[in-house]
Amino acid sequence: MTSVKQFQVTFDCAEPERVAAFWCEVLGYVTPPEYKNVAIDPTGVGPRLYFQRVPEGKVVKNRVHLCVRVGTGLVGDERLAALEAECARLIPLGASRFQLLLADEENESCLVMQDVEGNEFCLD
Repeated sequence: MTSVKQFQVTFDCAEPERVAAFWCEVLGYVTPPEYKNVAIDPTGVGPRLYFQRVPEGKVVKNRVHLCVRVGTGLVGDERLAALEAECARLIPLGASRFQLLLADEENESCLVMQDVEGNEFCLD
């Protein structure tokens, strides 16, 4: 049986180049010269992101979302400070803060945000 070693995450969007540029800034990815609607990890570790133009706008919550891992291994106030610092960096890039979810018995704190076209993602 063959196992998949690589995958691509595809975003439906109205402005593929704009959304690709946003995610490149967020993740430290780059856009190859021949494709302005693709974002790739220059280290080759992360998945390729592909942004395809669609005619309809976003109308409901994402069923799948990216989690940007900025607080790995941190807890309490230290974790919240890392989440807030990354949030402050992303807002000038066009992100919007949506909701802070505080730690409970099962999960650490995370911060739900939206990208430049309203797609939800988490800082965790």
